[in-house]
Amino acid sequence: MVPRCSVLSNEVRFFRSLIGIRSLAENRPFKAWFLDQFGVLHDGKQPYPVEKLASHGAKMVIISNSSRRASVTMEKMESLGFDPSLFMGAITSGELTHQYLQRRDDAWFAALGRACIHMTWSDRGAISLEGLGLQVVENAEIADFVLIHGTEALGLSSGATLPMKLENLEKILERCAAKKLPMVVANPDYVTVEARALRVMPGISNNCERACSAQGGEIIGSDFHCMLAAKYEQLGGEVKWMGKPDKVIYEAAMALTGVDASDCIAVGDSLHHDIKGANFTGIQSAFITGGIHANELGLDSFGEVADPTCVQALASKYDAYPSYVLSAFAW
Repeated sequence: MVPRCSVLSNEVRFFRSLIGIRSLAENRPFKAWFLDQFGVLHDGKQPYPVEKLASHGAKMVIISNSSRRASVTMEKMESLGFDPSLFMGAITSGELTHQYLQRRDDAWFAALGRACIHMTWSDRGAISLEGLGLQVVENAEIADFVLIHGTEALGLSSGATLPMKLENLEKILERCAAKKLPMVVANPDYVTVEARALRVMPGISNNCERACSAQGGEIIGSDFHCMLAAKYEQLGGEVKWMGKPDKVIYEAAMALTGVDASDCIAVGDSLHHDIKGANFTGIQSAFITGGIHANELGLDSFGEVADPTCVQALASKYDAYPSYVLSAFAW
């Protein structure tokens, strides 16, 4: 049978295919499980069970490239059908961004200054900068850095937001890049899965529109040539990515659980973010094929098992290699 995937590779790195996580919980009892939210714990419509994993003593932490604070993520868990007490907590890229900007105990953040150009959400709700001592400005000439939480609006000095098309945000970034302003990205995702539709996030590259089309995904709110952070790097700007695949979010999760890398596993549906981040950090990983890569892997229905050759080829394409592969986060 010829695989339905079209990515070819000569490199082979072995992974183990599993039907569910039971064998890992019983035979390879990882002490800490770092779980992506959408695409793993939830597909936008239904939650997946975590009670059995918790009953085996696993310390579970949600790690997410959400630009929201960790408390917001945990507040949503109950409405999504979960018992929040099952989790030790959440580590989000938005939470890390807030903490680093507030503490300023990191040399790079300490040097940022206080005046920022703020790009945020509009329809989805703007991100609050309360407690950070920042001055939101609208002119690159008087800004110290750029802070990106979303791709829908420009934050105003009045505290309000101005909805703005992506192309207009990019024009502002061109002026910021010319001033060599550093950028902090509080949501490094390319796309997120929402019931098998793909929503554009701030970290997306200028190749992502084609990639999403190849995956059969719907790009929601697409009016762009290339997205903000990748565009800024192309302009020569310095970008600090505050989430997956950077090690910073995994190291924060290990600090929260008090578990060494050898006893941790990360579970996610994005090869570029979840699996590559685990590779960078030196922890094992489980790739959920039924998430954002489902169409790219030729999967037509929930629970369908991906062809191992396709998974291997796709892993090589993204240079991200899982330890285990599952169709869904099931027991």
